[in-house]
Amino acid sequence: MSSSALPDRARVVILGGGVIGASIAYHLAHAGVTDVVLVERDRLTSGTTWHAAGLMTCFGTTSETLTGIRLYSRDLFARLEAETGLSTGFRPVGVIEAVGDRDRLEEYRRVATYQRRLGLEVHEIGPAEMKDLFPLADMDGLVAGFHVPGDGRVNPVDLTMSLVRGARALGVTVVEGVSAGDVTTRTDGALPRVTGVRTSAGDIECETVVNCTGMWARQLGEQHGVVIPNQAAEHYYLITDTIPGLDPDGPIFEDPARYGYYREEGGGMMVGLFEPVAAPWHLDRIPEDFSFGTLPPDWDRVSPALETAMSRVPVTFDVGVRTFFCGPESFTPDRLPAVGEAPGLQGYFVAAGLNSVGILSSGGLGRVMAHWITTGRPDVDVTAIDVARFKPHQLHRDYRRDRVMEVLGRTYAAHTPGVELTTGRGTFVSPVHDEMVAAGARLKDVSGWESADWYAGDGQVPRLTPSWSRQPWFDCWEAEHRAVREAVGLIDMSFMATFAVTGADAGAVLERVSAGHVDGDVDRITYTQWLGPDGGIEADLTVTKRDENDFLVVASDTAHGHTLAWLRRQVGDADVAIDDVTEATGQLNVQGPRSRELLAELTDSDLSNEAFPFRTARRVTLAGVDVLLVRITYVGELGYELYVAREDAGAVWLALRERGTAYGLVPVGLRALGSLRLEKAYRDFGHDIDNTDTVGSAGLGFAVDPGHDFIGRDAVLAERVAPRHDRLVQVLLSDPGPLLFGAEVVLRDGVPVGDVRSASYGWTLGAAVGIASVAADGPVTPAWLDEGTWTVDVAGVRVPARVSLRPLYDPTSARVRT
Repeated sequence: MSSSALPDRARVVILGGGVIGASIAYHLAHAGVTDVVLVERDRLTSGTTWHAAGLMTCFGTTSETLTGIRLYSRDLFARLEAETGLSTGFRPVGVIEAVGDRDRLEEYRRVATYQRRLGLEVHEIGPAEMKDLFPLADMDGLVAGFHVPGDGRVNPVDLTMSLVRGARALGVTVVEGVSAGDVTTRTDGALPRVTGVRTSAGDIECETVVNCTGMWARQLGEQHGVVIPNQAAEHYYLITDTIPGLDPDGPIFEDPARYGYYREEGGGMMVGLFEPVAAPWHLDRIPEDFSFGTLPPDWDRVSPALETAMSRVPVTFDVGVRTFFCGPESFTPDRLPAVGEAPGLQGYFVAAGLNSVGILSSGGLGRVMAHWITTGRPDVDVTAIDVARFKPHQLHRDYRRDRVMEVLGRTYAAHTPGVELTTGRGTFVSPVHDEMVAAGARLKDVSGWESADWYAGDGQVPRLTPSWSRQPWFDCWEAEHRAVREAVGLIDMSFMATFAVTGADAGAVLERVSAGHVDGDVDRITYTQWLGPDGGIEADLTVTKRDENDFLVVASDTAHGHTLAWLRRQVGDADVAIDDVTEATGQLNVQGPRSRELLAELTDSDLSNEAFPFRTARRVTLAGVDVLLVRITYVGELGYELYVAREDAGAVWLALRERGTAYGLVPVGLRALGSLRLEKAYRDFGHDIDNTDTVGSAGLGFAVDPGHDFIGRDAVLAERVAPRHDRLVQVLLSDPGPLLFGAEVVLRDGVPVGDVRSASYGWTLGAAVGIASVAADGPVTPAWLDEGTWTVDVAGVRVPARVSLRPLYDPTSARVRT
């Protein structure tokens, strides 16, 4: 395939000629954007695409976005040859996912139910049926399997070339043998903007750059402060000599418990390996001249895992090995892709960090990225994969080394509730970290922060066993939950993203960005959303007006980078300063019906309902410390948020605990925070709501003030006239026994109409509770809900449920305003 000359300008420049870059070019062209140049430093596929195993598997995720990406890819691979004349090598031979233990069986049953609703055909089968489909495998120790007949295999190089031919046919320019240097920028308001790319063949002006450079993406992004913390690691597979009678159209077989995947290749058997002890490769810099390269295998490290994998298909021991391959693949800290527009550089997009699923994701991801680039917004939920979620500390060498060893080693691990990553911990610690540990906190990683999930009690050591069932520590969780409902709880939330927004134009900018009226009275907090022009939710947060031209914005930890970037993109030339004060600020929550009594003992300020009503935010002296005291709640009770300088937070915590004993105060972790807020049906951006939701579909219309002009206002008003046919509802199981974890399918009259987005156990309501998205043929109304018989599929068992548009706990919020 010949290369074209480099033009001096284009609308979009794609860096990287692997399957991802090729797919984005193809989909941009089909979206009508043909002024595109794809630049490859060597030859197409020369990075990691060429040696990919070529699995096209959809099964295994409870993400609607990732399932949709995979289903679209599979469909594209099947039809692309008819368009381009080049085969992708796609063969729908089927895939079998083997299960050897009850925990994984529970997980896969939940996954299968969820993905069936999204259109994936998947069947649970027994060992005998598995043996019929894949006779060479030893079924010893296996209890079940999940067969996906439409999945299969694809040729990565052929696929890439087919995509490139399709792109070229529509006018895209593809240039090989040209390496990218610096990205040029200019100042544009509060953020710089891309203006072009310097290459070994000259400069090219452009509006958009897309970093699709795979394992090189991190070092290219670092040139402009773009955090893409993917890290290359060794990946192994072998191909045996010919095995007589091996069916070339036999299914792919995966056995995660034995670390292996198996398929026919050239008459032999490919045995792929995801070993439990992985090895990073080139922690400092990936060599820029590494093309079509292989790595020397580490036999001592890999042999035990390889023998375990081969033991599932014993015939592999009896034939010779034709090829033993070791090559690099790159992985992100959470094993999710890094995609989207960089938070600190306008016009700089990323599509990298595909974690060994780049081939099977390439078609759908290319479509998503093309839509995002051409329209300015993604049309799928990207809250979990947005490149803005990463933080600079994740670029550190030691962090990447430790984390890639762990995440690659857990590629085939079960996802039992309670399983957590252990590397890279302790980057950020709460100002009351030591106090929480002394109280027996079970710490968990919250966006890099060490935060309390639940408390075992003062001086106690918390213990947790991952499980799908109830555990002894549930008693601690329940006690914390009930303390907030009946007395008072103390919750550390210092991990929340906190920004000081000041300047002569601060109020005007925040008023234009916010769907609620935020630039009103001083000493007032407003819960609001930030919307895109189409009405899609970009952020869900609070804005506190502390003084004229002085505001405090508080958003969720998971949306930290995106929220900050969204605001900066709206500033333009306005007189606004935005300071990230998260690490300098302690946030302590005092929540519960006795919270006012307790705080009144520690301050001379009048906290009565008349003097300090709901949504008041005022500076007070509390326990001798200057505190911004805000009357607001995320648990559905009378409560307060306390914002205090980091160095003073410990003193406030200790004073609250000392005086709080008389009022029944206990430290409360995030587990109880979750169960409390879900009983009240409070939303959580990135979990219950995302960028595809609107204030109407999310049930947040009460937070909108249509009397002022804000981004997305026209879309909000239009939706009030013609509501969407999907809506968030609260779901409560009628049986107190089963547990919900999210992604369970919701059925009305036996027909799947939605799924649970997040869930917990409602100790006050007496059963598992969650927030679900459901869809109808028309608007979702109370009558439509009431007329249906509702169930939730919990791992294959349909449990009766109640659904509601209004919160099932304190629907009038009388307790909040008391």
